[in-house]
Amino acid sequence: MLSAVNADGTTANGSSLIDEIVREGARRMLAAALEAEVDSYIAELADERDERGRRLVVRNGHHRPRSVTTSAGTVKVKAPRVNDKRIDEATGERKRFSSAILPPWCRKSPKISEVLPLLYLHGLSSGDFVPALEQFLGSSAGLSPATVTRLTAQWQGDHQAFGERDLSATDYVYVWADGIHLRIRLEEAKAAVLVVMGVRADGTKELIAMADGYRESSKSWAGLLRDCQRRGMRAPVLAVGDGALGFWNALNEVFPETRHQRCWVHKAANCLDSLPKSAQPAAKKAIQDIYNAEDREHAAAAVKAFAKQYGAKFPKAVKKITSDEAELLAFYDFPAEHWIHLRTTNPIESTFATVRLRTKVTKGAGSRAAALAMVFKLVESAQQRWRAVNAPHLVALVRAGARFDKGVLVEREEMTAA
Repeated sequence: MLSAVNADGTTANGSSLIDEIVREGARRMLAAALEAEVDSYIAELADERDERGRRLVVRNGHHRPRSVTTSAGTVKVKAPRVNDKRIDEATGERKRFSSAILPPWCRKSPKISEVLPLLYLHGLSSGDFVPALEQFLGSSAGLSPATVTRLTAQWQGDHQAFGERDLSATDYVYVWADGIHLRIRLEEAKAAVLVVMGVRADGTKELIAMADGYRESSKSWAGLLRDCQRRGMRAPVLAVGDGALGFWNALNEVFPETRHQRCWVHKAANCLDSLPKSAQPAAKKAIQDIYNAEDREHAAAAVKAFAKQYGAKFPKAVKKITSDEAELLAFYDFPAEHWIHLRTTNPIESTFATVRLRTKVTKGAGSRAAALAMVFKLVESAQQRWRAVNAPHLVALVRAGARFDKGVLVEREEMTAA
């Protein structure tokens, strides 16, 4: 029942009227759903009877009330009880009804279990959970520092399972690689989180691997790639990364058939750093003309124009472009719809921009394993919002070896003739 409303819109217990209404509505809907679930269960077994013709499955009142914490707040529920007299022939024990809506052990909804790690990762200390959430949920039931402790152990288990999963059933056609420096506790002070993300054959993006290591170390990257290969990962068609990474030597060692694409964001920044500030605006525009060109031929012409304009005065800056021209323009051999995805490592950078904010707030995670697990859970949460690449249907064609000229699929000669 709802309480009387005060002049300021609160009820007698000090909570907001709208919160009371929401909680009461949630309680009634949950009670109705539980009743319907039991009624359906009993109706399906109405023909089950003993030797005297009496039904074996009947209602038997209600269980004791219990409080359940939901996203609508904490509600008190009396779940209906079922008397099931049937015997399981395999075990010889009585069969039992178990609610799929509200299992016997349930004290909080899965949504609340998801909220707790997010709050912790976003900087709320475990000791602040009860006073903070009690204001929103109307109760602190099921919320405690011990809950977070259990969750952190679960995160580490999830991260370990992620690092051991079988990759043979998933085909990653494109991959991005980068080493991200975060304020978390790793093995060494200069260590980074090595990240590999990929595009599946259906065009969706997915985190492939994540481990700590040295960003510029070929040994660290080779260890990560070999582990992926051991678990069944197939060689990608194209890999995208910063030229300073030790990733490329490792890639040549583990997946030598994979083509290279250097990240234009990193390359442009390195190139501009070699120029005086007065020359940087015009040079930035000239670099953009290269990777925004309509096809490879126009991009190559833009490289020559850049070299002609700046080569005499700033040969080091120009060499940063010309020495890696083939790797910088590799994306032009793929579907035009994919160019925007393939010329930078932005998918990793944009994801970890948010992770950096969270890890700065949390002030460390206690241990290397806990730190990596924390980052993994943040990326896993962000992954749910990643969108597929443009024209996802073309990704499978890339894997199949289809040829693209100026970004457009080249039909087979026999198909064209037909």
